[in-house]
Amino acid sequence: MDIIRLDRIAVLASVRLVDRAGPGDWSRPTPCDRWTLRALVEHMGGQHLGFAAAARGEGSDAAVWEPRRAGDDPAAWYRGTARTVLDAFDRPEASQRRFTLPEISTEATFPAATAMGFHFLDYVVHSWDVAAALGLPLALPDDVVEAALPVALRVPGGPAREGPGAAFRPALPVAEGGPLPRVLAALGRSPDWR
Repeated sequence: MDIIRLDRIAVLASVRLVDRAGPGDWSRPTPCDRWTLRALVEHMGGQHLGFAAAARGEGSDAAVWEPRRAGDDPAAWYRGTARTVLDAFDRPEASQRRFTLPEISTEATFPAATAMGFHFLDYVVHSWDVAAALGLPLALPDDVVEAALPVALRVPGGPAREGPGAAFRPALPVAEGGPLPRVLAALGRSPDWR
């Protein structure tokens, strides 16, 4: 599995979706509890910048992971953050590095492929979040969504998924259909969210 290629496809899909948001869309609700589309995009951009810092060996500072204000043009700001993480992951040394991801563990580091896999899964799911908020379909190649399923199924369950601010909600019963509904259900999202 070429995780850098898969991640790039998912991130670029998210950019195309965010670019579709108009001025009246930023206050729309999203499948992410209590987040408007603007708050979701600010989170997504903050995560891009955090993962980019981790790819450079600078991810241990929790401040690099904080959501940032997107300003007057959230789509342009988001495109810039996406470019930053894609460029960071493309650097040859990034794939050899161990990533510090303080939002997951302050004691362990993660091999690059594992950390990039976390990012990849987030952007498959967050692309769907943006698409659902805007009432648009998510167009990802089958191989991309199929590659996300085993990653989603490995996300640990338990109390960490039940509290406020949890990255993922408790898993829902396995949905019928292809891999995307199964990815979403594994992470506590209803594929039928409207």
